Amino acid sequence: MLNTVHYDGPAGTPLLIAHGLFGSARNWNVIAKRLSETRPVICVDMRNHGASPWFDSQSYSDMAGDLAQVIGEPTDVLGHSMGGKAAMVLALNHPEKLRKLIVADIAPVPYTHTQMGPITAMRGVDLTAINSRADAQAQLTGLEPGVDTFLLQSLDLKERKWKLNLDVLDAEMGKIVGFPEVSGRFDGQTLFLSGAKSDYVKRDDRPRIKQLFPNAHFAKIPDAGHWLHAEKPREFEAAVRAFLAM
Repeated sequence: MLNTVHYDGPAGTPLLIAHGLFGSARNWNVIAKRLSETRPVICVDMRNHGASPWFDSQSYSDMAGDLAQVIGEPTDVLGHSMGGKAAMVLALNHPEKLRKLIVADIAPVPYTHTQMGPITAMRGVDLTAINSRADAQAQLTGLEPGVDTFLLQSLDLKERKWKLNLDVLDAEMGKIVGFPEVSGRFDGQTLFLSGAKSDYVKRDDRPRIKQLFPNAHFAKIPDAGHWLHAEKPREFEAAVRAFLAM
């Protein structure tokens, strides 16, 4: 069972939040607290991330199965990037478990890029020689601005280890950037919420999206990229609130 962080809120349809690659439930703490003003919110650590168990697979079928185990009553689900793909497969495999779905800046398609850079950077840190996060940050090289700070949230400084199963994430990277062959469709209301400066969800992806999610809506957050929830948290929160209230 995945590690979960619960934010108590008024009675209503719960919201489950699934983070992206190299993330954790704690990344969503501020947004989850705000959204819990109107409903219960549950954030998960995905498999091989955070405090959740480590497995030999990072397939979307397995990740969707993990999320299904967390859900009791029908739930609204929000997933970003890798978590968004897992949420889509969850909706297609277990539509009875969802009321509404929000997919943040990802499409149900394979991508050609790789995310090996952060894995290489984390492996390059001599964990035996660090006494502070600043020590580790100084060794994290070759990354885009801000990525080092994000990755350090998954460093257990006391134990001097990453709370990420780097070996499995490396071995399963093809599955993570890909998307499985799926059948069926999710007829519930779905929002594909993207950053206006991101190219992860293209107009050419919409026919495939509509095939799987016929009641899909599309919205963009101005001046935001792939990390739209971190770059524009208030605007992101407002868009989520408005959709869930529809």
